Amino acid sequence: MNDLIIIGAGPAGLTAGIYAARRKLNFVILEGLVPGGQLAWVGLIENYPGFPDGVSGSELALKMKEQAEKAGARIIGGQVTKLRKEGEGKFLVIAGEEYQAKTVIVASGSQPRKLNIPGEAELIGKGVSYCAICDGPFFRNRVVAVVGSGAAAIREALFLARFATRIILIHRAETLAVGQELKDKLIAEKKIEVVDYSAPLRILGESKVFGVQLQNLKTGEETSLTVDGVFIFAGFQPGTGFLPPEVKITGQGHVVTGETMETSVSGLFACGDCRQKVLRQVVTACAEGALAVSSAQKYLENYA
Repeated sequence: MNDLIIIGAGPAGLTAGIYAARRKLNFVILEGLVPGGQLAWVGLIENYPGFPDGVSGSELALKMKEQAEKAGARIIGGQVTKLRKEGEGKFLVIAGEEYQAKTVIVASGSQPRKLNIPGEAELIGKGVSYCAICDGPFFRNRVVAVVGSGAAAIREALFLARFATRIILIHRAETLAVGQELKDKLIAEKKIEVVDYSAPLRILGESKVFGVQLQNLKTGEETSLTVDGVFIFAGFQPGTGFLPPEVKITGQGHVVTGETMETSVSGLFACGDCRQKVLRQVVTACAEGALAVSSAQKYLENYA
C-alpha cells in the first residue's frame, strides 16, 4: 500500500514527485508515454524561469525527471486504464499491473487532437507543431499554414503574424465560429489569408515540411500549397478517460477541482493540463503539482 500514486510524468507529475519525496512519502509515479508528456515535443521554451537563453522541452523534461529521481521518486512505465476508490484512504489503480494507495494525484495532462493524416506524425518537430507560442519564433520570415476554425486557431494565427511573412488559415466551414471582435482582428491582419471549405489531406515533406495537400469540400478539387510549417489547432483531449464516473469533469473532459486541487472524490487530486483552468503553461502545472502534494499530505494525516 503506497501513501500516494501520481499518475503522469509531465511537469505537474514530476514536480509532485519532487515534493512527495522531500516529504518522505511512500509513492510511485506512473509514466504513460515519455517523461515530460507534451513538454518533450516542444522545441524551445523561453518563458520558463531560470533559463534566460531558453531551453528545449526535451531537455527540461529530462532535467525534471532527473531531479525527481535524485530526490527519491520511483518512476514506473505504465498506461493507466482504470482508477477506483475502494474506501476512504484506499484507491486501486490499474496500469497493466495493480497498484494500491491511500491517495492519488492525477497529472495525466492532455494531448493535442491529431488530424491523423499522412505526414503528420512523421513531421512532428520538423515543421508540424501544435503550439505557436512554443515554436512560432522558428518560422520567422517563413510561410506557414494554420489548421483550425475556433478562437484558439485564430489567436495562434495572429501570434504567428509576429514572425511569419504569410499565414494561410485553413478551415472546413464557410464562416469561422468566433466572435466579431476576433474576426475584426483577423481581417485587419494582412499577413493572414483564409481558405475556407477546405481540409488537409496530407502534409508534404521528408526531413522537413515543404507543403500541404488540401481538398475543397464543396468541389472535391485537390490543391497543394507550399509552406514551411503546419500548425494544427484542432483542440486538446484531456487524459481523463480512466476516471470513475463519480469524478466531476467538464463537457470537454477536464477534471473540476477546488483551490486545493481536490476533485469531487475525497482523497483524489488533479493538477496540470488535465484540470479545468484558464492558463495551461509549464509553470502553472508545476505550481499545481506542488499544491496537490501539500493537500494530499493533509488528507493522509486524517486517513493514514
